[in-house]
Amino acid sequence: MLDGIIRVVPDASIGHIGLYRDAETLRPVSYYDRLPVKIAAAAVLLLDPMLATGHSACEAASILKAQGARHIQFLCVLACLPGVQQFQSEHPDVPIITAAVDPGLNKFGYIVPGLGDAGDRYFGTG
Repeated sequence: MLDGIIRVVPDASIGHIGLYRDAETLRPVSYYDRLPVKIAAAAVLLLDPMLATGHSACEAASILKAQGARHIQFLCVLACLPGVQQFQSEHPDVPIITAAVDPGLNKFGYIVPGLGDAGDRYFGTG
């Protein structure tokens, strides 16, 4: 998603929050974050292709807020209703912008019907 946003906003400052989802708990594990210095004054676009359980998106929004971000929008390609509800319950001040919302999750925390694992698709690891 970053490549597309950079085409629209070429002068944007870029930060990175590294999270992965623990396969057993479905909870996020943070391994890295590097954010622009003046994030408090910035309009922040939080990008993630999928909003599934909502836990990783919530963690990323919390990390941004802890660094001072106040104007955040969450952008994703595909969301599911439980993930939207989870995110809105923890971050009601952050709007969600998505192309589509699917109805639910399977027992592995994947969106149903969904598109499969976005990271596996992108990195060819699935």
